[in-house]
Parts: sequence; C-alpha cells; structure tokens
Amino acid sequence: MIARRHFLSLMTASAAVALVRPARAHGPTPQKVSQTITIAASPDAVWKFAGDFGLMSVWHPMVQSSRVSNGNTPGSERELELEKGVLIESLDEYDAKQMLIAWRLSKENVEVMPVSFYSSSMTVKPSGSGSEVEWDARLYRGDTGNFPPDELNDEAAVAAMTAFYKAGLEGLKAKVEKKG
Repeated sequence: MIARRHFLSLMTASAAVALVRPARAHGPTPQKVSQTITIAASPDAVWKFAGDFGLMSVWHPMVQSSRVSNGNTPGSERELELEKGVLIESLDEYDAKQMLIAWRLSKENVEVMPVSFYSSSMTVKPSGSGSEVEWDARLYRGDTGNFPPDELNDEAAVAAMTAFYKAGLEGLKAKVEKKG
C-alpha cells in the first residue's frame, strides 16, 4: 500500500511539473515583403538604374552612398550607407536578358534594419507602354529568439523593409521618369 501511495504521489508530482513547464516556443519564421510599381518608361530605361548593383544611391532616397566591390558580377559585395549606418549585401544573381537582379544581406546590422537576414530580388517587365518593377524579399526578424522585443519582432522587420522598398521604388520612378 505504501509503495502504491508513493507511486501515485510521484505520478501526481510528475504531472504537475509537466503542466507548469512553459510550452516551447518556436523560433522565427520567414516573412515576405513584395512591392510593385509602374513606371512610365521603357524596361531598358528602368533597367539602366535598377539593374546596376552599384547605383542604388542614385535613385533610392534613403541610401546616402553605395560602394560595390566587383560590379554586376555574382559574389560582388555592396555597402549601402543609410542614415543609421551601413548594410552589406552580396550579389547572388544578375540576368540582364531577364532583367532580374538578386542579392542578400551579408552582415546583420539591426541598428540600420531590424532584420537578421534577407534575400531580395528585383525584376523589370514591360507593362503597357511602360514598365513594372517588382521588388521582393524573404526575411527574418532582427531578434531570432523566441520572445523578441517589439523593435526586433516580425512586425517591425516587415514594416521597415516595406517602407524601404516603397521609398526605393518611388525614388526609382521619379529618377527614371525625370530622365525620360
């Protein structure tokens, strides 16, 4: 009888510990951002700016300067200087015929952008008498722990990237349409 009571007490205690133990939270899931804009210019005129890995500072209002290590060659690194600091990216794909350029964040800098990683692509396609530019990203929030602070969570990462892409596409549109 004593053994049975001891066994029941042990089982009850084990069940209580299992219920009190916090549930395991999962880490970050990839987030997506996609922005599109129509530009009243030929795809070739748009690609002249959008397709040059080193020219983002010419058309993006949030980029103060950009330096590129090896032009439009995959593996080339780009330093983008923004108001709060520098982002370092690496060119993954460059296809002038398809008007596709793709890159990724090489070095995390959550003070500049509240993300730990992103991969981006930009395509230019004909649209009516002009062009359509699509800028996509897959990203992870700045704090990859289970309980990130508000400034480094999924919502902050998506909001920052969306604002960056919108401003960039508006700047590209203004630059290309001004050039005619």
